[in-house]
Amino acid sequence: MRVWQIFSLTVLPLALSACATMSPIPGDFPPITPHQAQTGAENGKLVRWGGELIQTEPEADQTCFTMLGFPLDRDGRPRLGRQSADAGRFIACAPGFYDPTLYAAGREMTFVGTITGVVKKKVGGYDYPYPRISASRVYLWPLPEPEPRMNTVVLTGGWGWGWPGYIGPWGPRWGWGYPWW
Repeated sequence: MRVWQIFSLTVLPLALSACATMSPIPGDFPPITPHQAQTGAENGKLVRWGGELIQTEPEADQTCFTMLGFPLDRDGRPRLGRQSADAGRFIACAPGFYDPTLYAAGREMTFVGTITGVVKKKVGGYDYPYPRISASRVYLWPLPEPEPRMNTVVLTGGWGWGWPGYIGPWGPRWGWGYPWW
């Protein structure tokens, strides 16, 4: 009995914790969207934002990412697509160099950072107010695995209408109609 108690108190919790997955960007953050931060009233607050990358701009000591924000799921991954309304555009700047080839347009990213202000940039002919965050964490989501491609050939047994010369359940048939004609 004593061996079972030691086993259950040491090995079982370790085994169960190995099954748990951890979010790459954990934490509780206020539900502030980039649309809400466009006024500048949310400056200084720590946020977790993510979305689809529009442009990567390396500078001398930092790299700035122009993003189209989307709501995040519980793991912090952006929920892209027509079902999710965009949360607004934003700019996230992180210290260091991030290669624009790896951080290419269309990739999904999540940031944790502090809102530092609002920058106006042109979108077409419109002056758009981009909230800017100073990112302390940058996460580039992996590309989805391509679905395996399968070629399917369907052979029918002749149980219905078909072309002359089909093979029915009782051998070859010639002519139009059901296989029992």
